[in-house]
Amino acid sequence: MAVIVLVTFAAAGPRSALLMLIGLGFGLVLEGLRFGFAGPWRQMLAERDCRGLVAQFIAIGLFALVAFPLLASAPLELSGAHAPVGFAMVVAAFVFGAAMQVVLGCGSGVLVNAGSGNLVALLALPGFIAGSFFGSLHLNWWTSLGSLPVLSLQGLFGAGPGLWLTLAGLLVLAATAIARAVPGKRLPGARLWWAAVLIAALAMLNLLVAGQSWGVVYGLGLWGAKTAQAAGVEVAASAFWTSADNAQRLEQSLLLDVTSLTNIGIIAGAFIVMQWRRAASKGQAGEQVRLPKRFLWVVMLLAGVVLGYSARVAFGCNVGAYFSGIATGSLHGWAWFLAAFVGAAAGIRLRSRLFAVSSQPVSHNTPASLLAPGRPAGGLTAAALVLVLLLIDYRVSVAINPFAAPPPAAYGSGLAPAGGHCTQL
Repeated sequence: MAVIVLVTFAAAGPRSALLMLIGLGFGLVLEGLRFGFAGPWRQMLAERDCRGLVAQFIAIGLFALVAFPLLASAPLELSGAHAPVGFAMVVAAFVFGAAMQVVLGCGSGVLVNAGSGNLVALLALPGFIAGSFFGSLHLNWWTSLGSLPVLSLQGLFGAGPGLWLTLAGLLVLAATAIARAVPGKRLPGARLWWAAVLIAALAMLNLLVAGQSWGVVYGLGLWGAKTAQAAGVEVAASAFWTSADNAQRLEQSLLLDVTSLTNIGIIAGAFIVMQWRRAASKGQAGEQVRLPKRFLWVVMLLAGVVLGYSARVAFGCNVGAYFSGIATGSLHGWAWFLAAFVGAAAGIRLRSRLFAVSSQPVSHNTPASLLAPGRPAGGLTAAALVLVLLLIDYRVSVAINPFAAPPPAAYGSGLAPAGGHCTQL
């Protein structure tokens, strides 16, 4: 882990190293403490177990307690995850909610699961990258179908009242979930409490260092754009990538893109946890997800494309839109959550018709499972994918100038945020 941070520091400077470290922290917490987004939604809808969902509300509330004051104190240096509410955005959030239940992973979940060697995530991740890129090419058209101005609770009511309204809304959601949950599955245990606190703390650090809220989707779309550029596609000719900010990020190294850095860190952190567990169990790797029929491999890849495309059109996934959006006062975050949660209910039914995930180890008598890698090999495959992306990036990007590295943190720098975020047009 230290090697990853040190190499990033040597290549791109202190801010990139800090963001890589924050990403590693996200990966360690998400995988190590089993904190997720898609799974708890499924548990609430299918089993009336709200413990994971309530833990999400706690994490969002804790982050909001620091995000609102920070954004108010440094409006030029820090930016929230604010996006417009529109017709296409709501429909895309619904579609994303359904697709994430098919693969059992949102944006961060796919990264974590890929890093830990999950077969479904390894299939979905390349699709997610491609879908995010394709979505960026059509984003302007989708938003032209009609949307409201960007609205935030701070802008409507002020920072103080906006924070209290956010906390009140989260309390109402938590109370509703608890009331509908079955006894014994209502309040989070110590593990989820610790995870919620740590995720909120890491999100705060991300805001201070990057100058923007935690996000996932923009980085994946950028990876797709870089890959397309290396293949000879005129990416810079598209409306989205022609804008000055996006064109600059397309030209720069991924090691200078704040979202890419935390995404890579999440994959690496999850891989480290998987290896720790393997060592603790004396070489026994965790059970692999079984896809008993060949067509399901294609389904998971296509579901990844749908995830990426819909997340880009919806201005984010569970991290950038739901978690960061609500915690920084965006009305878009609330609309996204409601639409995606309804979509998740539909996705659960769709998934049950497509395939069943076995809790047993992979059966080598199942033809479609013969090519499935074990967890360690799957994690190495994810690591290899990241290395290939970095090599592609090295080929198509301008060399990093070590003497032009930004200050270690955006907060207090006097500079506007320079990173890309999924809530940006």
